[in-house]
Amino acid sequence: MSVAYLNGSYLPLDEVRISPLDRGFLFADGIYEVAAVIDGKLVDSASHLARLERSTAAIGIALPLTLAEIEAAQKELVARNDLTQGLVYLQITRGADTTRDFIAPAGLQPTLFMFVQVKSFVDVPAAKTGIAVATMPDLRWARRDIKSVGLLAQAMAKQAAKDAGAQEAWMTEDGGIVTEGASSTAFIVTDEGIITRPYSQSVLAGCTGSALTALAEESGIAVIRRAFTVEEARAAKEAFITSASTFCLSVVKIDGQPIGDGAPGPVATRLRDLYIAFARATGV
Repeated sequence: MSVAYLNGSYLPLDEVRISPLDRGFLFADGIYEVAAVIDGKLVDSASHLARLERSTAAIGIALPLTLAEIEAAQKELVARNDLTQGLVYLQITRGADTTRDFIAPAGLQPTLFMFVQVKSFVDVPAAKTGIAVATMPDLRWARRDIKSVGLLAQAMAKQAAKDAGAQEAWMTEDGGIVTEGASSTAFIVTDEGIITRPYSQSVLAGCTGSALTALAEESGIAVIRRAFTVEEARAAKEAFITSASTFCLSVVKIDGQPIGDGAPGPVATRLRDLYIAFARATGV
């Protein structure tokens, strides 16, 4: 059984106990982050911690530890689980009350919970074959820039994509404009360069996507931040997704229609290699 972290204590995951009156359980009143681990080190940790701080501040949850202390706890969790490749999941909620009330009383102690998952990033079949995505309406709330634990719409989209034979959902609004993936950032490649939606309250600022676009620009590949439609994506030379749990994967089908020649393209393949090198060189 893996070792987890709860409010300052390290204990077996199956011994973790969180109150049923925790506001994360009752109201989805909380924030989460997922950081990749490669070669036993956290990937792009500063970006993930900065986003955690932004998200908790946006909903008024005070961090129970400093960012440095949180990172130290993550490293300790990686060490205790002897994790070489995988993920560290972190969740902070507003805490547990003595009753269920929409208005949280002052002075609640936030709940900080972390656990790890073993996951391969480098030699994965999807990197060679690419993945399929299915498109569907975006049913989420308006503050998508906040990494909320309220993930019902994303879970529904993921299930609908699976039922359609796809591995990811691309959510759309305003007549077919792609917002983002259910758990990823969406990109296409055209004659203009790499196109991805600009960050705003409509999408989550992806840590992996930000690092990857910086690597692309350093390599001389143009990155254009603008909205794109499903039809434009279907006509693109390439498409791909990024996330902490996938790094960079080519999208070879959208709603059953092949993209380009139906195989992972050179731009996404190159960027995946660059990101893996970046992850290994900068891990902490």
